[in-house]
Amino acid sequence: MHAVRLHIFGPAENLVHERTEDPVPGPGQVRIAVAAAGVHLLDTVLREGEAGPYPAPVDLPTVPGREVAGTVESVGEGTDPGWLGRRVVAHLGMAPGGYAELAVTDADRLHEIPEKLDAAAAVAMIGTGRTTLGILGFTPLGPDSVVVVTAAAGGIGTLIVQYAKNAGATVIALAGGPAKVARATDNGAGLALDYTRPDWPLRAREYLDTAGLRATVVYDSVGGTTARAAVDLLGSGGQHIVYGWSGEGLRDGEPLTFTAAELAERSITSASVLGPKMIERGGGLRALETRSLAEAATGRLRPAVQRFPLAEAAAAHRALETRGTMGKVVLEP
Repeated sequence: MHAVRLHIFGPAENLVHERTEDPVPGPGQVRIAVAAAGVHLLDTVLREGEAGPYPAPVDLPTVPGREVAGTVESVGEGTDPGWLGRRVVAHLGMAPGGYAELAVTDADRLHEIPEKLDAAAAVAMIGTGRTTLGILGFTPLGPDSVVVVTAAAGGIGTLIVQYAKNAGATVIALAGGPAKVARATDNGAGLALDYTRPDWPLRAREYLDTAGLRATVVYDSVGGTTARAAVDLLGSGGQHIVYGWSGEGLRDGEPLTFTAAELAERSITSASVLGPKMIERGGGLRALETRSLAEAATGRLRPAVQRFPLAEAAAAHRALETRGTMGKVVLEP
């Protein structure tokens, strides 16, 4: 098979598309003919030799990628043969191997892809979708909600805007550049603003003042001055929900933090929600994955996908690192 392998830690150019041996499914495993593989920001961190959330950097050489969708083409010993020929999607967990024409994973990680979803959308929902629903589990949204979403044209931001709109909330979407602002508007934002323009906080405040509103929740993955200005739109009792601090270049950001006295004075809360508490609140990862795929199958959530050929994984990494993408980045063999 062909796969993208990393032999030396470093820049995106170190990702090499080459021929390698086919993986063999072990007991309880399946082998998937990959139709789409997800690319995550974490992949770019691991590529440079950092451990990220893991105990140590990955062993080299490695095939990156932890989200795949495709068709089961073989099964290992003791695996239900009923999986053969079925369209499936899986998050591979700690084990990489997604950037390839073939990938192996445990059968208990599989979800059958709903009929109306293509492989790329399924990949987006198995990772980005499950995280989005976990984040959204921290506050109920309804017609009285006024939501501010930073990075609103990203994979998670896109789904939060759609979910909030479906709940009847007023949505202010912040995105970088005209194309991303237009995408946020198409997804249902009542007001979409370019956060690279210095006047966006004034325009957001005017919008709220005209309607006699204050923001009730800020979903923040950018941090820094953008997050500060967004939080300034919150009214009493508002929530600042943090799931990242990417900054302008995806890695140069700083989280927006508050002292207890600041929070008390403003009568707001601020919480970082990724990790075990998100998973527990969502009923576990598998429950979040199942709900995510169901939301996409009904059309209530429509993931944004940007596709690259598998052989152009390096270009996909560069685009992701320079904010040149909209939605979930997916490789297709």
